[in-house]
Amino acid sequence: MAQTKILVIIGPTASGKSSLAVRLAKKFKGEIISADSRQVYKGLDIGTGKITPKEMAGIPHYLLDVADSKKQFSVSDFLILTNQAIAKIVKSDKLPIVVGGTGFYIDALAGKISLPNVPPNKLLRRKLDKLDKEKLFKILEKKDPRRAKTIDPHNKVRLIRALEIVEALGRVPKLTHNRRQTTHDFIYIGLLPEDLDKKIEKRVKKMFKNGLLNEIRKLKRLGVSSKRLKELGFEYWNPTEESVIRGSKKYAKRQMTWFKRNKKIKWFKPDEYRKIEKYVKAELGGR
Repeated sequence: MAQTKILVIIGPTASGKSSLAVRLAKKFKGEIISADSRQVYKGLDIGTGKITPKEMAGIPHYLLDVADSKKQFSVSDFLILTNQAIAKIVKSDKLPIVVGGTGFYIDALAGKISLPNVPPNKLLRRKLDKLDKEKLFKILEKKDPRRAKTIDPHNKVRLIRALEIVEALGRVPKLTHNRRQTTHDFIYIGLLPEDLDKKIEKRVKKMFKNGLLNEIRKLKRLGVSSKRLKELGFEYWNPTEESVIRGSKKYAKRQMTWFKRNKKIKWFKPDEYRKIEKYVKAELGGR
């Protein structure tokens, strides 16, 4: 059985992934699946840099606005919806293009991660929930330093889940070296601007100009608690331009730490479109 070719576009925050994905989707008759752990939530638009309908330029996008921001969306949920989207796109004889910065989601889709079958430990969760994220991160650093290097230290939900897994298994399972059997053939494109810090600063300033604080107020009116806002990331918890710029730069470094593990990624600068197009065309077999 022939493997389904899937184009994956990754890179740190503010690297230009979404615009490249739209451009390549037009060129190679593709449709786009978002691999972003927060863009799945309704109402998290400005703070997550979610692509706008105008920017989509008529290209169908999947896995955006599919979850209630008051509830948790898991990697298992992502896999179910993404595989459904891939099947639909392939049936239409289009190219699935997965784009996003959540490396954990992308590696799970590619079969590089064995999701631990660890049931919720409600007693432990209640105990850990009483601690702030700084304390939780320090505990994880001590118990599983490898996982601490790649986790978002501001995401309390993930920190608690990681410690829950550590409690059950001794450590969070490592990425597998051999991909499990899959019907997908992944073509990886990585974007890495030379002036990433400047792009991050520009993006954050645009967030505030476009109404990030109003977006947070709206979420609160819709019943999203302060505790939940804190879980949703540093952009949604008492943000200032300085704190979001600082947090975004740290997040970009963690993203790159994760991506560097994947030696199949072909890295480009965002302005090297012709090289990217040529590479993709060759990998797709002249599609």
